[in-house]
Amino acid sequence: MSVDLNLAERIKFMRTFYGWSQEQMAEKLQLATSSYAKIERGQSDVTFSKLQQIAKVFGIELSDLFKLNEKNVFNIIGDTDSHAISSISSINIYTCDAAKFQHENEKLKFIVEQKDKEIELLKQQLSEFREIISILKHS
Repeated sequence: MSVDLNLAERIKFMRTFYGWSQEQMAEKLQLATSSYAKIERGQSDVTFSKLQQIAKVFGIELSDLFKLNEKNVFNIIGDTDSHAISSISSINIYTCDAAKFQHENEKLKFIVEQKDKEIELLKQQLSEFREIISILKHS
């Protein structure tokens, strides 16, 4: 199932990603809270310069703001605990195919399970060899 986020939803997603309230975001953009809320609801035409400002507040390129969707992977460098833009040195947004990653993840889980079984078998064999060596030493 593919969900296409409109621009207003993308902006709201990024704001909530940072854990900011609408009031905090409006303050960062030097807007009234009601004006910012209209942007998130898609009830306001946003100028190009305002979109550039919004992207800058998020620490991303304007083009990345337009590319946001459910297939994005974020690579965040910096301290994300504080959700302060000043503590994040860069955000990279990559588009990916979630189904492909899920399949790769399942393959890796299977490989790890097989390796774990192999390790247990080797531990058992080592224990048996130690037992044989001990018997041979005492005979």
